[in-house]
Amino acid sequence: MNQYIFYMTTAALANNSVSKESMPQLNILEIVFNASPIVMGVLFLLMGFSLVSWAIIFHKWRVLGQAESSTENFLEVFWSGKSMDHIYSESKKYPNTPLATIFQAGYKELQRLMDRERQKTSSKEHTTTDLGSLVPPESSIENLERSLNVAARREALKLESSMTFLATAASTAPFIGLFGTVWGIMNSFQNIGAQGGASLATVAPGIAEALVATAVGLACAIPATMGYNYFNNKLRGIRARMENFGSDFLNIVKRNFLAS
Repeated sequence: MNQYIFYMTTAALANNSVSKESMPQLNILEIVFNASPIVMGVLFLLMGFSLVSWAIIFHKWRVLGQAESSTENFLEVFWSGKSMDHIYSESKKYPNTPLATIFQAGYKELQRLMDRERQKTSSKEHTTTDLGSLVPPESSIENLERSLNVAARREALKLESSMTFLATAASTAPFIGLFGTVWGIMNSFQNIGAQGGASLATVAPGIAEALVATAVGLACAIPATMGYNYFNNKLRGIRARMENFGSDFLNIVKRNFLAS
């Protein structure tokens, strides 16, 4: 009896090893390049989405990091108590911060207001170029505020560029992968119908490419979603700082340059 059990166990193990050796071993590259044309197109589309998303993520990481560090340095110059002319010349050293661009737009508009006042008072021999000695009317604050708002919106749009692609990749990649999944499963059923029966060799290729399509779709969507949320939070903070800076600039101009 013991010998019979031993022989049966040995035979089962041998059959199991033979079946494992005869089972086709598939790797990811074989699945991709042996997939049906539709699933292969889905996979390459998702890979393209993923590459572009990662390029945008690294680019945004660098640009927003430079903007934050340059902003801190520029604010030190802005609140140093120096003249507007000095701050304007120093602001050109910080091209990566939107606050410097907003300040330059406000300074140039203030200069235009001063030039207008200078032309009005030219008969009174006001030939100075010092901003503090020429006082435009307070009604000009609307022009200055408009100029600051336009510059802030322009900088916000520049920083938000490519964010739409991250949002699109995050929202559509899982559904594109799901389309590839459905198509791969359909191929498996077609193979079953063509073979007249179900076996692992019949359904494995279609199921494998279906699962790979799902995995690639998630691998594309997850980093895009995380990157979009992270950078959107960063941009929200930068927009708030631009609004606060515009208000501070207007307050300084009202207090020091505009007449009642």
